[in-house]
Amino acid sequence: MPEQPLHRIYDTALLDLDGVVYAGPQAIEHAVESLAEAREAGMRLAYVTNNASRTPKAVAAHLSELGVPAEPEDVITSAQAAARVVAGKVPEGSKVLVIGGEGLVEAVRERGLEPVRSLDDDPAAVVQGYDATVGWQQLAEASYAVAKGLPWVASNTDLTIPTARGTAPGNGTLVAAVRTATGVEPEVAGKPLPPMHRETILRTGAKHPLVVGDRLDTDIEGAFNGGVDSLLVFTGISRPEDLPEAPAKYRPTYLAADLRGLLRVQPELVAGDGGAYSCGGWTVTVADGALSLGEARGEDPYDGLRALCAAAWAAADADGADGGGGANDGGTTPKWRDALAALGL
Repeated sequence: MPEQPLHRIYDTALLDLDGVVYAGPQAIEHAVESLAEAREAGMRLAYVTNNASRTPKAVAAHLSELGVPAEPEDVITSAQAAARVVAGKVPEGSKVLVIGGEGLVEAVRERGLEPVRSLDDDPAAVVQGYDATVGWQQLAEASYAVAKGLPWVASNTDLTIPTARGTAPGNGTLVAAVRTATGVEPEVAGKPLPPMHRETILRTGAKHPLVVGDRLDTDIEGAFNGGVDSLLVFTGISRPEDLPEAPAKYRPTYLAADLRGLLRVQPELVAGDGGAYSCGGWTVTVADGALSLGEARGEDPYDGLRALCAAAWAAADADGADGGGGANDGGTTPKWRDALAALGL
């Protein structure tokens, strides 16, 4: 691995927003200055969000207010990906029932379609995305249209979103209401599915991108599906204890406490004898069915977490468990909780 920080290895950072750059109205600690340094060094910053409620212009304005200069073309939303999917299903100029906010309305118009709010307007398809104003009446309207057989596209199915006050219900909960009422599954456009990755590459032209996110089940899986490297930061949803038993599609390339990880050289992960792994001065070994830390200690505990995860994942893969094997209750991967506690994470 080159002895360079990530922002000099990759040409474009595909950054999630909620839980990575900001939480509600506030910037995540260290985000503004870290992104400024990456930008000044020549890295392109693209903001890729599953939140379909706001327009790219509104998102860019919010970022700029926080001290992260951005233009609308720097923002790629699941609303845009969903609208492109819908446009491939209906004739140009068709009416589309929009269940969501202004971000989804604008994305539908961008694709040459006409947004409407009622089944009585004779739409040709339904598109649904998160917005805080979505309530029973809109969900009922979507249910009537889906039950009639109209194509149904969801921007994403994230069950939760991080906010300044904590974790709140996401679009997945709203989609579940329509699914329950109709028994129909939507086609999903957002992360981690391919339409979102295609939308991002089309709009950014990235050649050697790095996905940066806070969720294993959207950001990291999306990077896996797109065949690109990823950096997981722990400022949003996913926690260190989610990683040791993670299946292959949820395994990030790099780990960092926050966006300062973009600016540091990520130490090489070295496999040793007997299933031992070392990273950044930390060594994790397998003994008596458990993972344990060696006596040496590095400066960054997240380097130790990389070593711990590599050992756990290697053991799981060797046993055909692909993670998720119940490592602490008789599964095939070594027990790891004591080692994680020793890292202070």
